[in-house]
Amino acid sequence: MTVKLADLELPQVQEVTLSDRRSLAELKPPGMPGSLLQNMGRHATGILLWGIASGPKALQFIEKLDVKFRAAKPVPFVTDFIAGAGVTNALVADLRFQDLAGKPQRFAYALVLHEFIKPSAKENHAALNAGIHAEGARLTGHLAVNLTRKK
Repeated sequence: MTVKLADLELPQVQEVTLSDRRSLAELKPPGMPGSLLQNMGRHATGILLWGIASGPKALQFIEKLDVKFRAAKPVPFVTDFIAGAGVTNALVADLRFQDLAGKPQRFAYALVLHEFIKPSAKENHAALNAGIHAEGARLTGHLAVNLTRKK
């Protein structure tokens, strides 16, 4: 079982839990018994995993993992056992690690990852906004004239 977070292979992964949620909107049409459900898509997949790092490079591994967490940037996520989830980039949302007492050079780590879905490009609304502004000025122009006229 291989799990990689960017260039960092996670050692001795013990457990992986996936969390998928759908967004459903319930619509109650007037005059109709019951309701309709509209599928609004899905939320980003959540991944919880934990494992153990041991050996002379365990502390280096924990430090590298901490750097990825503190960077707060999405990183490539590769694994061979949850390929069906379709997660290719992930954001490290939470990191916890513990120095295991009585075991030199041994650390337990737990990661919470959220699938990173690149936001869609922002649409250009400049022409629409200009049209709305012009129509608003045309509709309210006479109000401004009436308000400034002396009585």
